[in-house]
Amino acid sequence: MAAPAGSTSPRGVGEAARSDVPGPPQPVCWSSLLVSLVPTGVGGGTSSPGSIRGREATPPPPPKGRPYPLAVPRYRLVGSLGIGQEAPLHFSWILPSFLSAGGTIRGFNGLSKVLLCGIIVMHPEDPLTFLEEKLREIMEKGLDGVLWYMCIDLSLHPKLKRISETYLNTVLGLDGEQLMTEELCAKAWDFYSRNLIKLYFGRWIKYNLLRKNKRKKAKQKMALAVVHYNIQILSVIIQKWSTWVQIHKEKMTLAAKRLQQIFNKIYLNAVMKAWHAEAHSSLKTKAYFESSAKESQKGCFESNDLTVRYKTSHLPEKALLQIFRYVNLVDLARCAQVSQTWMLLTQNNSLWSDINFSSVKHKVQDQIVVNTLQKWRPCVLRLNLRGCYSLHWPSFKSISECKNLQELNLSECQGLNDESMRLISEGCRALLYLNLSYTDITNGTLRLLSSSFPNLQYLSLAHCRKFTDKGLLYLGSGKGCHKLIYLDLSGCIQISVDGFRNIANGCSRIQELLINKMPTLTDRCIQALVEKCQQIMSVVFLDSPHLSDTTFKALAECKLVKVSIEGNNQITDLSFKLMNKCCPYIRHIHMADCQKITDAGLKMISPLKHILVLNVADCIRLSDGGVRPFVQGSSGAKLRELNLTNCIHVTDASVTEIAQRCHQLTYLNLRHCENVTDAGIEALGNMSSLISIDISGTSISDMGLRALGCHGKIKELSISECKKISDTGIQEFCKGTKYLEYCHVSYCPQLTDEAVKAMAFHCHTLTSVNIAGCPKMTDTCIQYLAAACHYLHFLDVSGCVHLTDKALKYLWKGCKQLQILKMLYCRNITKEAVLKYTAKLEKQEHNDADLPSWLGYDWDGNILTFTKKHTSEPE
Repeated sequence: MAAPAGSTSPRGVGEAARSDVPGPPQPVCWSSLLVSLVPTGVGGGTSSPGSIRGREATPPPPPKGRPYPLAVPRYRLVGSLGIGQEAPLHFSWILPSFLSAGGTIRGFNGLSKVLLCGIIVMHPEDPLTFLEEKLREIMEKGLDGVLWYMCIDLSLHPKLKRISETYLNTVLGLDGEQLMTEELCAKAWDFYSRNLIKLYFGRWIKYNLLRKNKRKKAKQKMALAVVHYNIQILSVIIQKWSTWVQIHKEKMTLAAKRLQQIFNKIYLNAVMKAWHAEAHSSLKTKAYFESSAKESQKGCFESNDLTVRYKTSHLPEKALLQIFRYVNLVDLARCAQVSQTWMLLTQNNSLWSDINFSSVKHKVQDQIVVNTLQKWRPCVLRLNLRGCYSLHWPSFKSISECKNLQELNLSECQGLNDESMRLISEGCRALLYLNLSYTDITNGTLRLLSSSFPNLQYLSLAHCRKFTDKGLLYLGSGKGCHKLIYLDLSGCIQISVDGFRNIANGCSRIQELLINKMPTLTDRCIQALVEKCQQIMSVVFLDSPHLSDTTFKALAECKLVKVSIEGNNQITDLSFKLMNKCCPYIRHIHMADCQKITDAGLKMISPLKHILVLNVADCIRLSDGGVRPFVQGSSGAKLRELNLTNCIHVTDASVTEIAQRCHQLTYLNLRHCENVTDAGIEALGNMSSLISIDISGTSISDMGLRALGCHGKIKELSISECKKISDTGIQEFCKGTKYLEYCHVSYCPQLTDEAVKAMAFHCHTLTSVNIAGCPKMTDTCIQYLAAACHYLHFLDVSGCVHLTDKALKYLWKGCKQLQILKMLYCRNITKEAVLKYTAKLEKQEHNDADLPSWLGYDWDGNILTFTKKHTSEPE
């Protein structure tokens, strides 16, 4: 707080006063005092003797914003200071200068300071007289009551209260006392309080923010701890559950094995009993035939109860007849030589209503056909002579004698011409189905068709190049083929728009249309045909690159149920949009190798409810964005076949969706879908409906293959070019699959004989095996196949460099039904062995050429460092 008015400061004058109190009053040195302050210009402007005039000093500036309060003359400090300096003196700043000055002035006593303050502020005209007066007043009042402002007129006293013990001089760098008003003190206190409050409030906010952040972090850590705890609990539960499931599975497996053993034992006992009974019956039959005469045998054969009394099998006659319908003519002839009972059964009329010479086309001659047809001509309803190139006029003449013939297949019969067809047309008036593909017929045959076969419904002229548009005009002339509902014109590139128009005029009831491998087919051809043939339900346009969406616009009037287009770069999603709009009952969609089909197209047909077959192979723009919406659509649960070959953007997400939605799917092709891995294949392992699957060129490993064989119903498996598959995967798959018939594991260089051993021992019904491009295979694997797989029809061992002549010997002994054998790039198999052991095969391929680079290994089976991935298997 400021000191009261009239009190002395502990510094300055008051300090000097306290220093004088203890001693007696000192006499004033008048001479030094009178000469110490002399105003400049007073007394003629000369200094007193002994003084040294100094240079004039420039006064300090007044306080900011305030002028000098008093206009004072310049004074010069002389005398004992030893300094001469002229400066305008001001009351508000001269005193602190004196109080803090050093030297002679600092040594003045309190009286000197009082006089100095008075003369400086009052600036009298006669300083000496002023000093004498003031000294008298001081002496009268005594030195004890001397105040520093007592020599100053009251009118010039400052209106400020003195503040002592202030620290402003330290803060602001001022010397001496500092005078302030109450207002300034209030402002100073207010400023100080506000800053203190601001400081404390800021610190409080920081403290609260810190606590809040700590609470937030603690809450986050607690949440993480809860999640971690829940995960740990869940992991423990799952681990215990998996352990229980594993134990349960082991128990179930053990129980199943025991039950299987019991069943096998009972079954074996039953088989042995049946075998003993059959052997006993055979002995009796043999003894009977040895003791009986030929006359009695003939009488017994004519009786109706012969098959009951002396039958050679416990199977009923209907079952044997049903079995005989599936064998070819050569095997049927062999069956007739087994016993008298079988000979009689082979003479049943129902076996000769459907005669198929195509299965033995390499052995069929005119005499065989003539004898067979002459004997059974009243019974023959269906006759297949496809590929029988050795037939001539006698055979065709005998065909005309089959008056009840309804179906005739003469495809690839090289001896067929217009004259042969004339002979056939004379007798086969009831013909409904006629296949003349790959023959040399001309317009003359087409004229016969319209006049001789009025009931004809199915006609195939595929790859018949010698008839013209005029010949097609005959189909509608006269009686015509107005009942025709099926027409195959594949490969007939000579047909123009006029030819299709002629077909439309004469055969307006066509429902199924096949036009494959016809690069001349255009939108105008289809438009001309559809103008009058609006009952078309099925169209197949494979390898017709010039068709576009215009074709589907024309077919929009027809209620299509089947569409097949392949190898076309002009068909777009618009065709799918038209299908969705105009074909609500479509069931079969085949749009393979149509490069402009995208995910949007599949989304457009997803609302269709009756799709059973979808083939979008080689549509490389398709991805999960189209496949998943389609599978989730209306036809997903009904889908039977799905082909996504080379749809490289399809991933496990689509495969998992297929496994979850398509419960009736039997055929799935994911060939070269490189992004499909074990995760997707494992999901397919739960599909009990799946029978055929192709996952060649995918990223599947042994784990996925093991999961795929869980349900054990797969009959066809193709895993070619799967580099991660090993013998272990094949073994695990085959253990769970006993019905496998078709297995292709080509170009899997890591497979060995153990894989084939597993296939042979577990899958006895194999009919087709492909192990091409597997360099580690040896004769041992062929020995396994020959010993166990007696139904094998097709075998490809191309590129198996370690196979020798022994392999062919094993096949010759064990695989009696083998028909096709491929042995390309097998240098260790000699031509002599090929001629010796494969003479009876329907088809065999063999060479000892150098290994192509795309196989990726050398003649020793060593994998090459730099290989070129092949794009297709050898034909």
